[in-house]
Amino acid sequence: MDSMTSFKGYGKVDELEEQAYRRKTRKRYIIVIVSVIVLVAVVIGAVTGTVIHNRNSSSSPSQNSPPAPELTPSASLKGVCQATQYPNSCFSSISTLKNSNTTDPEALFRLALHVAIDEVSKLRDFPSTLKSKIGNDTKLSEALKLCESLFVDAVDRLNDSLTSMEEVSSGGKRLTRSVVYDLRTWISATMTDQETCLDSLEELNSTLVQEFRDAMQNATEYSSNGLAIVTKIIYTLAKLNDPGHRRLLGSGPEFPSWVSPGYRRLLQAQNVTAAHVTVAKDGTGDFKTIQEAVDVVPKKNLTRFVIYVKQGTYLENVIMDKNKWNVMMYGDGKDKTIVSGSLNFVDGTATFKTATFAVAGKGFIAKDMGFINTAGAEKHQAVAFRSGSDQSVYYRCSFDAFQDTLYAHSNRQFYRDCDITGTIDFIFGNAAVVLQNCNIKPRQPMPNQFNTITAQGKKDENQNTGISIQKCTISPLESNMTALTYLGRPWKEFSTTVVMQSTIDINLDPLGWKEWVSNVEPPSSIFYAEYQNSGQGSSVDKRVTWAGYIPSLTKEDATRFTVDSFIQGNEWLPQTNVNFENSL
Repeated sequence: MDSMTSFKGYGKVDELEEQAYRRKTRKRYIIVIVSVIVLVAVVIGAVTGTVIHNRNSSSSPSQNSPPAPELTPSASLKGVCQATQYPNSCFSSISTLKNSNTTDPEALFRLALHVAIDEVSKLRDFPSTLKSKIGNDTKLSEALKLCESLFVDAVDRLNDSLTSMEEVSSGGKRLTRSVVYDLRTWISATMTDQETCLDSLEELNSTLVQEFRDAMQNATEYSSNGLAIVTKIIYTLAKLNDPGHRRLLGSGPEFPSWVSPGYRRLLQAQNVTAAHVTVAKDGTGDFKTIQEAVDVVPKKNLTRFVIYVKQGTYLENVIMDKNKWNVMMYGDGKDKTIVSGSLNFVDGTATFKTATFAVAGKGFIAKDMGFINTAGAEKHQAVAFRSGSDQSVYYRCSFDAFQDTLYAHSNRQFYRDCDITGTIDFIFGNAAVVLQNCNIKPRQPMPNQFNTITAQGKKDENQNTGISIQKCTISPLESNMTALTYLGRPWKEFSTTVVMQSTIDINLDPLGWKEWVSNVEPPSSIFYAEYQNSGQGSSVDKRVTWAGYIPSLTKEDATRFTVDSFIQGNEWLPQTNVNFENSL
């Protein structure tokens, strides 16, 4: 980014069971009707009704139950595709497939994933076909390599989604809201991977950008179609199968549902003794560098692998790739165990690759560590930490740099009791991320620059992504900081950022938020909002008047951005600071 411009069937039942069945059936139809109103078109409700009818086909019929609508496969597909942003490409890409003669929206969704996988797979070799056009341009060559790896990741995420739906189809697992949220997350990340390729080319002002856009059009549309179908139709079916939603409450440090009780104890423990390997600069551990320890983590490890990093400053750039699953890394404190690097954009490294520490494997946990990029303000984009790790947690960590400090790239992420320092867009990306009880510290940038705390990159309206800053403290790093400071600016068309229940102890520009392009109001499709903030910079009286900005959210709307709702942390630690029964 530029620093300034930039069911199963039932047999015969008795009377009581029949009555219960009738009530349940009526409830299901009510849900479908409401969904029709809320969703896209009447035909979506018809498709949903057909599925309910099919799943109850072996049940004893009730004379009081309305008949389920009958649809042809073609009408069903058209109805499903009406939920998408690209209905024509949705219908044309699926209707030609031999298995498309079905009225089951789950089957149609699986076909949508198939066509997306096929199209995104074609992109993997596309960058190599352009190498002859770039000559000796090293930066562009590296950008093409990055695009290749991002396209591979995108295909993997789609394959994970298809595998999950095939398990539902085979009866291996139920279609629940949790499953749907996984699907939405992974397909959202697929789209983010594709968009990141374009970002890397655009920051070089490459003439190849339009060529890539043209080549990626089908892949982008088909991925978006799959995301829309799961968001607007499959989710409705999941609610019928999974009406319950449980929350556990308490008081003290809290973590999302993906952190099991055992791992929560590891996070809360003052000293973790269960390390598999130890890193120590002085040679008293198993390795002297962090990367050496990361390299011995088994691929796609299904159990927790713990790495202890002793006190010291480790001058290295650490990459934990997508095959390194379930790693927990902890140090002796965020100001004692430091990972330090200085890669930056000015010196020739793409923003994505400047990260001092980069993690992509799912289930990563970091505790009591600091991550720094020492390049400085004059080197512009210089990332301290980049995460694409799904269901990852960062506890009592620090992230220190200037521009683009914390790159929350994709998937679900949770930050608790962390310090984040920077200048321009220093919390950015397109993950579904909640920062809670963190210290966010803008610092003095270069002359004539302003500070923007966030730059959120939601590109598609159905992506379940955004930045939620809750119960944090926003204050300047230096007491004499003079730079104009804003809560953030919208990077992409559906940029989503909420600051709530936080203390804003900084002299913000009264407008609060900054447009991406100077004097150009962002599109109404963005969602920017504040809720119950306090401190000298919290007044919303003079805030921006953008169509996509809400100065004071309702409690109901604010609840959408809590850990429980936004990143589906529906099962909490016994000890929590937030009353989630009331959402906030």
